[in-house]
Amino acid sequence: MKIEVRDLEFSYGDINIFKDINLDINQSELTCILGPNGVGKSTFMFCINKLLKPTGGKVLLDGKDVAETSFKELSKIMSFVPHSEDATFSLSVMDTVLMGRQPHAGAVLTKKDLKIAAENIKLLGITELSNRGFNELSAGQHQRAMIARGRTQETQILLLDEPTANLDVRYQMLVMRMLRDIARVKKISVIVICHDLNVTSLYADRIILLSKGGVYADGTSEEVLTADNIREVYGVESEIIEKQGRPHIILKDSDSLDSHIEEIANDMLGNEYDLLEEEKKEAAQ
Repeated sequence: MKIEVRDLEFSYGDINIFKDINLDINQSELTCILGPNGVGKSTFMFCINKLLKPTGGKVLLDGKDVAETSFKELSKIMSFVPHSEDATFSLSVMDTVLMGRQPHAGAVLTKKDLKIAAENIKLLGITELSNRGFNELSAGQHQRAMIARGRTQETQILLLDEPTANLDVRYQMLVMRMLRDIARVKKISVIVICHDLNVTSLYADRIILLSKGGVYADGTSEEVLTADNIREVYGVESEIIEKQGRPHIILKDSDSLDSHIEEIANDMLGNEYDLLEEEKKEAAQ
């Protein structure tokens, strides 16, 4: 299923988050969205899945406007794994994952529904947690259960808002590789909001870098993750080397960070920051 974004714009009152975004996102790809905090990554995703109404432009799914698609119909096409989920309810992990079958299931769950849920629980490595209460899980286990629920929905488009948050390095890599393979094997569109530049570089088929109210760069890891782009978008210096055929970013601590650190620290610590700076100078003498 093809996603077409045409002249997309979103504003909160007089504050423009982004405008004039035009993209085509095809199936069989892992597309990662990068950008600094506050640039509108989640807002962009919410416009795609109709959780937010754009203030301009439109999103089309195979030519049909998302705004004219009912949520029931959309739930059979598109699944969404949020960055975090309220973990206060006491359903088991299995029952939580089975919630992904609601768009397809009738009044009674079938053996097929149970099989699909069990397969995705196994895929995420949480089979031993199937009967555990969802509200008893650690942050990382919680995240993996939510991804299993999204996969169990069996849609043509899978959206995930920071799916590797709260995961250790091994599971970050496992999840991103799994999402890439799902996109290619199942021939679906997988769109992921990410923060880790190197994990993104290693697994993304396509990277969309958002900055300054729109798409700053769009393409492969090699095309997007350049030292110039990282400097302009994130305000940090870096060295790019090649690892496993992909760019690997080595971030550099530099004097250009000093003014930003001082500004943030003064906001947080006030006069205490000045005292810390004086103590640091004295210790260096």
